[in-house]
Amino acid sequence: MKKSDFYFDLPEELIAQHPIKNRDQSRLLLVNRKNGEISHKHFKDIVDYLNEGDTLVLNETKVMPARIYGHRPDRDEKIEVLLLKRQEDTWQCLVKPGKKMKIGNEIIFSDRLKGKVVDIIEDGIRIIELSYSGIFEEILDEIGQMPLPPYIHEELKDKNRYQTIYAKYYGSAAAPTAGLHFTEDLLNKLKEKNVNIAKLTLHVGLGTFRPVKEDDILDHKMHEEVYKIDKENADLIRQTRENGKRVIAVGTTSVRTLESVYKKYGTIVEDSGSTDIFIYPGVEIKAVDGIITNFHLPESTLIMLVSAFWDRENILKVYDQAVKEKYRFFSFGDAMFLY
Repeated sequence: MKKSDFYFDLPEELIAQHPIKNRDQSRLLLVNRKNGEISHKHFKDIVDYLNEGDTLVLNETKVMPARIYGHRPDRDEKIEVLLLKRQEDTWQCLVKPGKKMKIGNEIIFSDRLKGKVVDIIEDGIRIIELSYSGIFEEILDEIGQMPLPPYIHEELKDKNRYQTIYAKYYGSAAAPTAGLHFTEDLLNKLKEKNVNIAKLTLHVGLGTFRPVKEDDILDHKMHEEVYKIDKENADLIRQTRENGKRVIAVGTTSVRTLESVYKKYGTIVEDSGSTDIFIYPGVEIKAVDGIITNFHLPESTLIMLVSAFWDRENILKVYDQAVKEKYRFFSFGDAMFLY
C-alpha cells in the first residue's frame, strides 16, 4: 500500500487558522458505515447520535507550552526547542537548527531555565538535560509557546483554545484535537442521556510532527507515545462491550491507546506503558466501534488510521465530500463521526 494512495487535493483556504467562537458550533459530518449514508450537522447534535449505555472515551492529556527559544552562551542566535517526551531528568526534543547543536552544547532559555545537549538521536532530535530554579511548569507557562502545527500561521490569542476542557495531565506536544469541540454543557447533556464518559491518557509526541517519508507505508516507523488507563475506566469500557453497547473513541489517540491495550491482553484492562502501534487499512479495529475525529492531512498516519475503520476508497470519498461542502480542516477545523 502506497503513501500516495492516501492523497487528496485540499484547497489551502479550507485549513482552519483559528478556532471558532463556540466549540460545539463547529460542523459535524456524520458517516453511517452500515448504509454509507452521509449527513451534515453541527457538533452539538452529537447528542442525538449517541445512545444510552454507549461509552465515549476521552483523552485527558494536557498540552504543554512546549516550544521554547534560547541561545548558546555569548551567541546572538535563536535556537527553537520543542519538548516532546520526558525521560527522567532529560527531555527528547525537536531542535531547529538541529545541526548546530552538538553534544555538550549549552542553551540559555531564561534566567531560570537552561539546558545541555547530552545525546543525539537523529536529524533534529536531541536529548537535552534541563536545569531550572523554581517550579518547572510555571517557568514553561511564563516563557513557552503552544506548539501549534506548522500549517497554522495565525497567532493563538487564548492558549486554552488549544486545550480540551477536560485536559488534566501535562505531557503532550500537541492537542488531541477531536476533543476540542466538547463543552461542559455538551458533556452534561450526554450524561443526562446516560451516555458513559470514560477517560484515559496518551501523551501526543513526535509522531504528530513526522510525515510519512516511505513510499510503502509498511516501511514507516511510528514513534512511541506514553499512555495510561486505570481500572475504573478500563472496567467501564469492557463492560460496555459486554452489554452490547458501543465504545466511541474521541480522536485517534484514544483509538491508539485502546487498540494497544487490546492487542496485549485481548480485552481492555488497567494498563500503562508506551505504544508505537500503526493502524492502517487491513489492521482490524477490535476495541472501538466508532470514532469522532477531525479531518487530517493527506498521506498522514492519521488518515490511514481513520481508513482502517471502513476502507480507503470510502474515506477518500467522504473527504472529497467534505472539501466540496467546504468543511474546515485540521486542528481547529470541523469534525466527523464515523459509526
